[in-house]
Amino acid sequence: MPTKGKIYLIPVPLGEEGAHVLPAYLAEVVNPLRFFIAERAKTARQWLKVIAPGIPMPELTIHELNEHSDRSLIDTWLEPAEKRGLDIGVLSEAGCPGVADPGAEVVALAHQRNLEVVPLVGPSSLLLALMASGLNGQQFCFNGYLPPQRADLARALKQLEQQSARLQQTQLFIETPYRNRQWIEVALQTLAPNTRLCVAADLTLPTAFVRTLTVANWKNQSLPDLHKRPAVFLILAG
Repeated sequence: MPTKGKIYLIPVPLGEEGAHVLPAYLAEVVNPLRFFIAERAKTARQWLKVIAPGIPMPELTIHELNEHSDRSLIDTWLEPAEKRGLDIGVLSEAGCPGVADPGAEVVALAHQRNLEVVPLVGPSSLLLALMASGLNGQQFCFNGYLPPQRADLARALKQLEQQSARLQQTQLFIETPYRNRQWIEVALQTLAPNTRLCVAADLTLPTAFVRTLTVANWKNQSLPDLHKRPAVFLILAG
């Protein structure tokens, strides 16, 4: 039986103009790969052309893992690594696979199959936002998406603000880009005046925006236009 292949977690840019942050060595790792797992094959091909311009597209097999995928198929997608000793690449839609990303399911199964998992260096919007926020980087919690309805969102934010105060823990969130404005409006209506709120959008792109203010100070500012811009929100209770 051949040596088992590796599962490479391949970072991709956070936007079309963010490729400059990718390390040069990625091309060396990605060029020999022929099997990939990604959220969308079309997006994966787009980024693979950027990461490894010489990779032969017609030779690639790209399996899609998203909300519509049959999870029972992941086992078969890993067979090239487990049974044939071939390496497999995993890509997210943006940033690092496995973090706020369905690629985590592939990684979990890879560990069960005793396959080596190799994370590669690249941009993570969550860590970049935390770095730039000035909030507590020793204690933090990523909460993903909160409920979209205003009343439910307000309740969730209040509970997490209380947790932040109790633990002095930075709370991180993401939102569907077209609901960014609503998220900020509800946060400013709900959170205590001395709670610090960081808004980080378009990280690594020419249009990047990062600002941390207390809720009281945010209310005296013109809110940034975040419509359809990928953003991370962070709070730390005073």
